[in-house]
Amino acid sequence: MKKVRIANGAGYAGDRLDAGEILIRNGNIDYLTFECLAERTIGLCQRDKMHDPNLGYSRLSEERLRRTLGPAKEYGVKIISNLGAANPAAAIKLIQRICDEQGIQGLKLAAVIGDNVFDHVADYYDYDVLEFPGKLGDIRDKLISGNAYCGAEGIVEALKNGADVVITGRVADPALALAPLRYEFGWTLEKNPHQFGQGILAGHLLECGPQSTGGTYADPPYKKALDLAHMGFPIVEFEESGDFIITKPKGTGGEVTPDTVKEQLLYEIHDPTAYMTPDAIADFSHATLKQVGQDQVLVVGATSHGRPEKLKVNLCYKDSFTCEGGVTYGGSSSLQRAQIAGEMVKERIKIMGIDADEVRVDYIGFNSLYKDKISRMICGENMVFPEIRLRVAIRVKDYAAAVKFRDEFDSLYGSGPFACGGVTMAISEIINVCSVFVDRSIINVEVKYWEA
Repeated sequence: MKKVRIANGAGYAGDRLDAGEILIRNGNIDYLTFECLAERTIGLCQRDKMHDPNLGYSRLSEERLRRTLGPAKEYGVKIISNLGAANPAAAIKLIQRICDEQGIQGLKLAAVIGDNVFDHVADYYDYDVLEFPGKLGDIRDKLISGNAYCGAEGIVEALKNGADVVITGRVADPALALAPLRYEFGWTLEKNPHQFGQGILAGHLLECGPQSTGGTYADPPYKKALDLAHMGFPIVEFEESGDFIITKPKGTGGEVTPDTVKEQLLYEIHDPTAYMTPDAIADFSHATLKQVGQDQVLVVGATSHGRPEKLKVNLCYKDSFTCEGGVTYGGSSSLQRAQIAGEMVKERIKIMGIDADEVRVDYIGFNSLYKDKISRMICGENMVFPEIRLRVAIRVKDYAAAVKFRDEFDSLYGSGPFACGGVTMAISEIINVCSVFVDRSIINVEVKYWEA
């Protein structure tokens, strides 16, 4: 019986760079995906593209591809990735350059485009925004990107036309895995709702990389950590029936158990009976996990119920600036001195006339995660710490106000309590995200081809 093995070598743009090559050489895989887009990534990439039209793909793409294009050609593995972000065509040019430098020949390259709707964003100004009250037009002057979450259809077309490497912009994360399954097995939503649900579940289990294989799982003494330095990234092995096993390359770190897989299964799932994707409305409510071997978990029971009539459009906009200052206090009275400094900085913000939309003061080591009440319950009455790091962050509308706060924070060296060190300041422009829903009929997916 035919089986298809799909692996994912990145769960986000900054994930480990050696995972893909290990999967190709040791995973006996047919397809390698890289999932490189979080919600803000396209906005950040669009900002890069504004400065240089040859950029716009996700960061670390060049190193990731340098490590995998040669081995993929050698082992006959096809690569599918959304690392194209705001500029899939530029990513294709990057691949051609790498192939020329490494002497790689005979690859057909495809770019899936059509998700970028920013040129028509004015058509959506009257649409309701999902994340906050109001219309999209309320932030029209701040918008920098708009991309629809597309499904697997463009990738399927590219594979049918012989593409060895398929680069996309904003497609739904599970589509990276569903597409080769549709291509290999000929599934359609009308005839194979069960298989579509299973394919989307597999894509969901793969999309965050090592989270299914023990990443973010360790919590001694309750949950053990197994060689995280050599973490194995996930592989799914599919049968045409839709049943699949999730595993990882032999000899790699981490583990694959129902517990590790379950944590990823529940990640970012609002309604397990109606997980909305462009390809189908998946239903995970009857999915079951069973250990069938070492680092092998059988997954069955997902299905789907039609598909949404609307597609989600991810929009990024310039929201504000943050400035963060940090300083460390040492000794038995470190918390008390950090608190004095924190109150002093808040007062100085008022004195200097800095118009801050938000001010946050944390005492890292005491309350930065749980705030005061829970932190005091954990610490008990003693409240003595060997060191505390004061963190003060403000959010402001303009860069000049952020600079003003940065310069003021630096004065802690001379004006604050004694025994401090390691003062740092950093200013960041905040790219925020929001969403609207559009009729899928207005999104036109296209595939373009090149050779390497």
